[in-house]
Amino acid sequence: MRPGCAHRASAGFTLVEMLVVVLIIGVISAGMLLSVSLTGRDRELEKESDRLLALFTYAREQAELQTREYGVLFQEDGYEFLTYDMRRATWRSVFEDDALGARKLPDGLGVKLTVEARPVVLTRPADAKDKTPQVMIFSNGDLTSFAATVERDGGRRSVTLTQDEQGQVIEQPMVEAKP
Repeated sequence: MRPGCAHRASAGFTLVEMLVVVLIIGVISAGMLLSVSLTGRDRELEKESDRLLALFTYAREQAELQTREYGVLFQEDGYEFLTYDMRRATWRSVFEDDALGARKLPDGLGVKLTVEARPVVLTRPADAKDKTPQVMIFSNGDLTSFAATVERDGGRRSVTLTQDEQGQVIEQPMVEAKP
């Protein structure tokens, strides 16, 4: 070593270099997270369609076990399971089972319905007292032929529940509309 030269004893990274590396990794991670969220899975939509499928299966089982008629009343922003009251000859909410209560979909999600291959208008007056379901679940487990589509923002992404050849309610894969 020369006597007048200062020599660095350790060859490490400075604090500024470390901060730059952490910043770059953070920006890349955020970009990847946003790209997956925007073009990837829609967990909220999947969760709501899975819930509706599970509730249909549960209601069918209850209809068969209790030999009662059930129905589903869909609205633009939710749905409600109903049961037929033989004594009053009317449809009523299922009070004794919280799982089948009225459900409102999260903001940004909506429902479209076709019954017997015909589209159904889901808009109801605010003062409507009649609760007649669009989809029937009979006491023998049979269902009205239907297709319920849970969709994000007017159809940008959607999942449809319908029936297969054996009459089982199935969930079709998520569809993403091209802009």
